[in-house]
Amino acid sequence: MCRSIKTLREPYVPEVTPADIQAAALQYVRKISGFRTPAAHNAEAFEAAVQAVAAATATLLDQLQVRGSRPAATR
Repeated sequence: MCRSIKTLREPYVPEVTPADIQAAALQYVRKISGFRTPAAHNAEAFEAAVQAVAAATATLLDQLQVRGSRPAATR
């Protein structure tokens, strides 16, 4: 796993922005696909994957409960 991946959940990050989630999703899709930028014929699939991963990430972070922390704010 890449060592530069930023942890997005508390207690490491007090607030996760939509931009943080989008950047993490893009990083994940780039890592999995092996492409930093997709070819034109793959751009639609690449972007759809980024959006799906971002949505799943937002759902996960909204639903996680970390002991000893305050409830997550709505993103």
